[in-house]
Amino acid sequence: MTTDQINGGGGDGTSTGEAYSCSFCGKPQESVRRLIAGPSKIFICNECVGRCQQIIADDQPIVKPHQKPTTPRDMFKLLNEYVIGQERAKRVISVGVYNHYKRIWFGTEDPDVELQKTNVMLVGPTGCGKTHLAQTLARILDVPFAITDATSLTEAGYVGEDVENILLRLIQDAEFDIARAEQGIIYIDEIDKIARKSANPSITRDVSGEGVQQALLKILEGAVVNVPPQGGRKHPHQEFLQIDTSNIMFILGGAFDGLGELIQSRQTKDATSIGFNSIGKAKEDEMADFTAVEPGDLLHFGFIPEFVGRVPLVVGLADLDHEELIQVLTEPKNALIRQYEALFKMDGVELEFEKSALEATARLSRERKAGARGLRSIVEELLVDVMYELPSMEGVTKCIISEKTVTENAWPQLLDEDGNRLDGDLPEGKHRPAAA
Repeated sequence: MTTDQINGGGGDGTSTGEAYSCSFCGKPQESVRRLIAGPSKIFICNECVGRCQQIIADDQPIVKPHQKPTTPRDMFKLLNEYVIGQERAKRVISVGVYNHYKRIWFGTEDPDVELQKTNVMLVGPTGCGKTHLAQTLARILDVPFAITDATSLTEAGYVGEDVENILLRLIQDAEFDIARAEQGIIYIDEIDKIARKSANPSITRDVSGEGVQQALLKILEGAVVNVPPQGGRKHPHQEFLQIDTSNIMFILGGAFDGLGELIQSRQTKDATSIGFNSIGKAKEDEMADFTAVEPGDLLHFGFIPEFVGRVPLVVGLADLDHEELIQVLTEPKNALIRQYEALFKMDGVELEFEKSALEATARLSRERKAGARGLRSIVEELLVDVMYELPSMEGVTKCIISEKTVTENAWPQLLDEDGNRLDGDLPEGKHRPAAA
């Protein structure tokens, strides 16, 4: 027995000459886009099909994660293996993530209690580890993970990327296993760029950002969303993937330039209101203390109340200090220096960074205001020429990076197995440092 499709008033076909209507809602074919015919002249319209899909999705039992959630203490320990500093942020996030996945695993037997999910906002300067923290969380939890940039998003009708395409990246990372994707983590970077600002309207861009905030509300809170399987803009004649965002954890991150002044202004106001005149000139001169951020600060920054309400956990991250940057270089399992040591070892060469070289690298990163993110580019600049020459040189067993290599562009010390220098021809712009 076949099932036929009849174009409705919004369709692109021609009328059959007979008047049909949906057997479920009673709407005539002119009022709907499609009527699907079943046996014995039973018809269902596209709108009722959508409602049926929603009912079925709501009745589906929640698929539990494949393992019980990691306890906050254990999660904190695992984060410490990869993330340097940010002790308070790691503790708060460990509890928030645990509660989020505990809610999925155990649910609640009390019909009067509805456990809402926990979305997280990470606020901190460039290079403090926001993206790295989100990536490490996903790795620890072994869940699908997707990263997107908020600056590419626009509200519906504008040139740019629809918010639904964020979900497609997560589905792709889950290898199109929808149930697994529905328990993943999505990290949206540069979220501060969609704060509401006064600007001239544009026909090609949602300049204010408020439209993007509105578009994100539904998926942040939890809803069944239609996602184009090939990405791009949605149109009425394509098939969709349906995904429920109720158990997807969203982590939002941004540098929030200017938020520090709002925080300091609030702290000054709070101090004077209880009898203190000032938080002090020294405090005002310090780098913004993002760890003191509150939801109200985000409202003043330009986020609408509905958006802030859907991100209950706001975590401030501090700028990494000198010692922490050195730790980033040397201590985590994926420490930058360890990675380059492994690369040099493949060529039979031992790479050594003198302590003074590590300190100089950390100072340079802070001078560039690049944080941990800038360390890789600095180390790559230091090593690119020697990595170019070493595979063609014979007898080199050790490469020593000194402070002068960082500060004066000096050529590293290359030694043979007896400790003799084998510098060879120096690349243009390099000079041989004086012997120690």
